[in-house]
Amino acid sequence: MVRLIEVIPYKPEWSALYSKEATKIAGILNQELIEIHHIGSTAIKGISAKPIIDILIVVRSISNMDKLNERMIGIDYRPMGEYGIKGRRFFIKGNDELRTHHLHAFQSGDRQIKQYLTFRDYLIVNPNIAKRYSDLKIELAGKHPHDIEKYMDGKDSFISNIHASFSGLAKPKG
Repeated sequence: MVRLIEVIPYKPEWSALYSKEATKIAGILNQELIEIHHIGSTAIKGISAKPIIDILIVVRSISNMDKLNERMIGIDYRPMGEYGIKGRRFFIKGNDELRTHHLHAFQSGDRQIKQYLTFRDYLIVNPNIAKRYSDLKIELAGKHPHDIEKYMDGKDSFISNIHASFSGLAKPKG
């Protein structure tokens, strides 16, 4: 079965689902965990999102995450390795057709941590831009309901424009 890309209206329970998983993850990682954050569109009140809770964890040593794979499997997270992003460890909860959570692990000091958190925070304090992002995701899911690559590619320029504004290289359009 091919995974359906579904973007749905914001659900207040996404925050509680994050908190529940954060507690489980913290229990597994113990001293390895430095920080844990709810990221992605489910962390931004009022915007539509794929109903997958994205969690970012900051750890002391990324290589130690590989040693914790069996424990992560024990709480239903499937280890995927770097999964296309150098220096990350990625875990999926659920199956390929119905994912419920994505876990992104980075070692303390990795520049990508700031990018994820700044993007989330930017959309939280800029509701008009968050709405445009929400509308774009709805449009892309409608055009590409079974093609995650085209869906992701369709968001790239919007996300890149926001990231460029962080470094002062460009202002977001609109």
